[in-house]
Amino acid sequence: MKDPKAIATQLAIAALPKAAADLGARFKSAGFKLALVGGPVRDAILGRLGNDLDFTTDALPDETEKLLKSFADEVWNVGKDFGTIAGKIGEVQVEITTYRQEKYDPSSRNPIVNFGKDIEVDLSRRDFTINAMALELTTEPPTFIDLFDGVNDLAKKILRTPIDVEDLFTEDPLRMMRAARFAAQLEFSVAPEIVEAIKKLASRMEIISAERTRDELIKLIMGRSPRLGLTLMVETGLADYVLPELPKLKLEVDEHHHHKDVYEHTLKVLEQAIALESRLGGANLVIRLAALLHDIGKPKTRELIPGGGVSFHHHEVVGSKMAKERLRTLRFSKDQIDAVAQLVFLHLRFHGYGTGEWTDSAVRRYVRDAGELLTHLHVLTRADCTTRNEKKAANLAATYGSLEARIEKLREQEELDAIRPDLDGKEIMEILGIKPSPIVGQAYDFLLELRMDRGPIGKDAATKELLTWWDANGPKN
Repeated sequence: MKDPKAIATQLAIAALPKAAADLGARFKSAGFKLALVGGPVRDAILGRLGNDLDFTTDALPDETEKLLKSFADEVWNVGKDFGTIAGKIGEVQVEITTYRQEKYDPSSRNPIVNFGKDIEVDLSRRDFTINAMALELTTEPPTFIDLFDGVNDLAKKILRTPIDVEDLFTEDPLRMMRAARFAAQLEFSVAPEIVEAIKKLASRMEIISAERTRDELIKLIMGRSPRLGLTLMVETGLADYVLPELPKLKLEVDEHHHHKDVYEHTLKVLEQAIALESRLGGANLVIRLAALLHDIGKPKTRELIPGGGVSFHHHEVVGSKMAKERLRTLRFSKDQIDAVAQLVFLHLRFHGYGTGEWTDSAVRRYVRDAGELLTHLHVLTRADCTTRNEKKAANLAATYGSLEARIEKLREQEELDAIRPDLDGKEIMEILGIKPSPIVGQAYDFLLELRMDRGPIGKDAATKELLTWWDANGPKN
């Protein structure tokens, strides 16, 4: 049987773009070593190598910068003090870092960096064995370096650390989030010692900036199986310091007050939303966040009903506010925050539809309130229709299908994507003989409500209605 490392070497070499080979030749001719390192080696073996490549070298940053400038299309300084120079060669982006050793102040995420002379020490500082492999490009043929048995861990689909796990996580707590992220991205299991270390050191996440935490959380949520990463976070206590609303969804269920497991329901909704993402053009962060947070208002609104049962009255209102607060804390963009909060706020709206009793006016309002997020709301609402009763689930899906059909029919008839009154602001002022003022907005809102209730009525009818409204609401002489 062929040696796994030999197979890994062949796979990695075969996946290399020409830019990597050219870069290796340039460093070799200048008397330096250069190796592809970390995630790109892993991804090359897995057949998923992208255009962002990481390298390590014995050249100092100034020497790397000089070499890169001699032939790269662009060169920029992303962390020269820490040994890293970046550049772009065609469509390939590269980061080249000098061999280094790191020491950490226990109270800080920022390392004290010393440049090293050999790749072995550099690899030992990596987070996981599957990220501690390298392909030396300045030898003939390229040399595969795997000091910590990363190839076998890759084959076994397991995350382990190259050195003592507690030391690694104490030095850089963000590595705990990376463990959860890789579990989600790669669908790997996590070694027991990693799980135990996270349980012990989860509170260390408090020293990590919100921005860095957010970036890891996004990568986790956008992974192939976010459930795996989120479950690890909840079970180890890591979620308490990153997304505390999630573990709080594990509500107690007693024999008298039955309700579905909100935590498991949430993960199911997330998975079902992901399955429907093709409607949004592919993987979509906003819909995944909305699915994950849509019920976070339930713990605060939970009420036990005498005689049995549970209510979560207005949990969508409370949840929308909570989603805003959490996403702001994690430094998400305003547009992302607003979109997720609006979807959480609207996610129950469909359940007032019954078996199709809504008027056309109510359907128009549904579309208007969703705005540009209408397809997102379709996806979230369908994903949220979870029940063990297959017949009930089928009925819910069919009912929502009928609502979508009505929306499409009205869209064809009335241009629902741009619902506006039959008269614009300028026309309102001309008809009423008034200048810009707050009452113009009031008149506009009146006509918009009229449009919602009756659909398009034409300018003549709208003018008549506006004048009637003006007689009742305009200034009195």
